[in-house]
Amino acid sequence: MMSRLEALAEEMIAEISGAGLEKIRESERRFIEYVTFTDVDEIIEMLNVVIDRDWMALPPWVRNLSYRLAFLQRTEDPKLLREAGADLYKSGPDWDEIADSLEQRAEELERIVEIERPGEPRPNRP
Repeated sequence: MMSRLEALAEEMIAEISGAGLEKIRESERRFIEYVTFTDVDEIIEMLNVVIDRDWMALPPWVRNLSYRLAFLQRTEDPKLLREAGADLYKSGPDWDEIADSLEQRAEELERIVEIERPGEPRPNRP
């Protein structure tokens, strides 16, 4: 079943591909308003479903905003940082420096976890 966030993303994609500017702004407003207060799991699910279906359909700013809002809820999640970094690498070289910093932050978080819990296996890297 499609989540409300995923439905709004799909609506925005459809409007972007063939609508006037006023209609696009309305779909963007609805998406932003909803994603701002959405649970991290729903955000990640929407990103996975929509990006898997058509990576180019969802504008980079929407993916970036969604990942940033997810980070606010999971500040210590190296897997999420790497996922966002991988998405930025796909967006072109202008974003590589930020993607590199996300990868470095993920590594720092894993080192901290290793110090706090020595001997526990670290998660596999993607």
